[in-house]
Amino acid sequence: MTITRDNLLTIHDQEEQLSIAYAYAVATRAGYATAFYNLDRDGIDLRIQAGGEERPALELQLKATINLRQADSETFHFRLPVRNYNFLRIRAQTPRLLVVLDLPPDAQEWLTITDEALIMRRNAYWLNLCDWDETDNQDNITVAIPRANRFDVSSLQALVEQSRRGEI
Repeated sequence: MTITRDNLLTIHDQEEQLSIAYAYAVATRAGYATAFYNLDRDGIDLRIQAGGEERPALELQLKATINLRQADSETFHFRLPVRNYNFLRIRAQTPRLLVVLDLPPDAQEWLTITDEALIMRRNAYWLNLCDWDETDNQDNITVAIPRANRFDVSSLQALVEQSRRGEI
């Protein structure tokens, strides 16, 4: 995509909006309701609400990056602002998760639309930071996200069930 004088969104804005679209699509396909927060005062971008007993919910801090570094075959490293880290590590009644969308380096590859498909490339991964230790870092902290924590319909359903049982 070429930046033109008509663009209102920066590349960073586009990354952010794609992370929202990804999480929204996964939650929608899982059959859950979503709610967006008007202001980011508590480090939460999206709430996902399920039905049934206990009416479980999750709250997500959404991030996107072209720089999700693979640390080894099992984890990625992501630099998270300390402000977000501190919001996510506190114990809350509704579980809070970090969800990071891994985008290709070339913005042209982020989204493809054809007659047959709408394709958003790569995946998002989740991490539960509840009860993690305080940090002395001032700006950012690098967290390791397990590659197995892909944020998709089945993992979201499993996370909601854990929330329902009070296990997360």
